[in-house]
Amino acid sequence: MVLAEQAAPAKDAQSRSGSSTAQLAAAVIGLGAMGLGMATSLLAAGFHVTGFDISEAAGAALVAKGGAVATSAAAAAAGADVVVSVVVNGDQTEAVLFGPDGIVDVMSPTAVFLSCATMSPDQARKLGGRVEATGRLYLDAPISGGAARAATGELTILASGSAAAFSAAAPALKAMAAKVYELGDGAGTGAAFKMINQLLAGVHIAVACEAMTFAARQGLDLAQVYEVITASAGNSWMFENRMPHVLAGDYRPASAVEIFVKDLGIVQDMARTARYPVPLAAAALQLYLGAAGAGMGRDDDSSLARLYSSMSGVTLPDPARDVG
Repeated sequence: MVLAEQAAPAKDAQSRSGSSTAQLAAAVIGLGAMGLGMATSLLAAGFHVTGFDISEAAGAALVAKGGAVATSAAAAAAGADVVVSVVVNGDQTEAVLFGPDGIVDVMSPTAVFLSCATMSPDQARKLGGRVEATGRLYLDAPISGGAARAATGELTILASGSAAAFSAAAPALKAMAAKVYELGDGAGTGAAFKMINQLLAGVHIAVACEAMTFAARQGLDLAQVYEVITASAGNSWMFENRMPHVLAGDYRPASAVEIFVKDLGIVQDMARTARYPVPLAAAALQLYLGAAGAGMGRDDDSSLARLYSSMSGVTLPDPARDVG
């Protein structure tokens, strides 16, 4: 495993721009919180960026940052040196590539397709093989780090693919990531690493919500709980990142419950195929399913705390109630 890491974690527009990328064109398919941030990082590095999203508001946000918007994924990808796909899952990635308005036939013969959606390793291998059969390049490139790091070019990218794909994608990877892990020479390995990360992330969020609501049942000051735990051995990145949502009673989505319904479902499928037990991931999945079934699927994944609250009668912070 080779780790390529940028010299400095924070990269401003000047340090990320230069002659090597000034004439390069990038298409970003999917302008959600992550995709828009990645497009912003590519713009700051000197790329000409054209995006596509079904949301007109998302496209307008890219235009406001200096990018261009196309009326279809195929129009965005035409002529691009690199196509970055930041859609939800493998099925959407397949539709982007091979659907009725698919881009695979309009991509430049020398273009590289960066597949950033979370999907099973098997699906990544199949998609990679189909793209490479056309003579084009495919990089399995799942991402981690959140929307804030996407916007500042400080993502972690868990990538696998051919040496040619890594070479073609190098300027874009440099623009979007503080760390790029080169994990193998074929699609699927990056996806497998991402699913291990998602297993941990999903379980960590679930147990953080369990701990915080249990603390509420003990009558503890939740702001103090947050302060103490983030300075103690029980802390995790997810506890530190997600529990402010609970403290504020603000469950507007940074990462929605349905994301982990999908991702832990993939983990379950992988584990069943491998005949490997994943009881903690299975338990966490049931909580995400419960939250989604209770109408919280599109809310922030810290909404598991609200599920615990409803099951136990624990009172959590609620700005509307507290003001009233």
